[in-house]
Amino acid sequence: MTSPTPEEPHPAAPYGTPDAPRIAVRGEAHLEVDPEIARITITVTARGKDRRTALDDLTRRNTTALDIVKSYGPAVEHLETGAFSITPELTRHGRNERIRTYHGTVHLTAELTDFTALGELTTRLADLDLTRVDGPWWALRPDSPAHRQARQQAVRAAVQRAKEYAEALGTGLAALVEIADIGAEGVASFPPHLPGARRTAAYGAAPGAADEAAPLDLEPQRQYVHAQLNARFTMKPPKL
Repeated sequence: MTSPTPEEPHPAAPYGTPDAPRIAVRGEAHLEVDPEIARITITVTARGKDRRTALDDLTRRNTTALDIVKSYGPAVEHLETGAFSITPELTRHGRNERIRTYHGTVHLTAELTDFTALGELTTRLADLDLTRVDGPWWALRPDSPAHRQARQQAVRAAVQRAKEYAEALGTGLAALVEIADIGAEGVASFPPHLPGARRTAAYGAAPGAADEAAPLDLEPQRQYVHAQLNARFTMKPPKL
């Protein structure tokens, strides 16, 4: 005796009925807004014939860079140290491997919200010996109101599009059936906004450079926020 097989669930009907025709539309919104944060990376390097000399120089330069960044107070929202390394460089010739010199590197990341201080900070950092500054990378916060605004505009766009389809048939919408993010139904999604472009702000100045360099003029890069969704409605039966 075989046990009864469970009934397979029936997929929802992709179409409406004559009494409740269905409209499926896509709502989209594209916003262009000012960035909220700017990130820069600072690479501090040192070199010495022995490990202790390279490490001492690296420690001193790292402390100097940190002190400069921290001097901007609330303008710097986040500061963190990334990778640190001390690497020996071997001689290229000869049978016996000998250490020629040591290279030290520390990577720092700073996140700023006050863009008026950004140009001055990057210039001061780049004026340090053997210090490289990359960036800025402009971005929005993950919880930026711009994302919410884009989603709301996408909903309104979907409703308006559905209304236009219904009006073309001489009728109107009856009810909302579903709203779904692109990707919530197995469709590939896309990034919420395009990342800010990378710029190499400056490289470490050589000894003997001017005492103070003029601050860089860095213009914030506008951010593009996109939102897409699928929406389904029922409409009143049209008279065809």
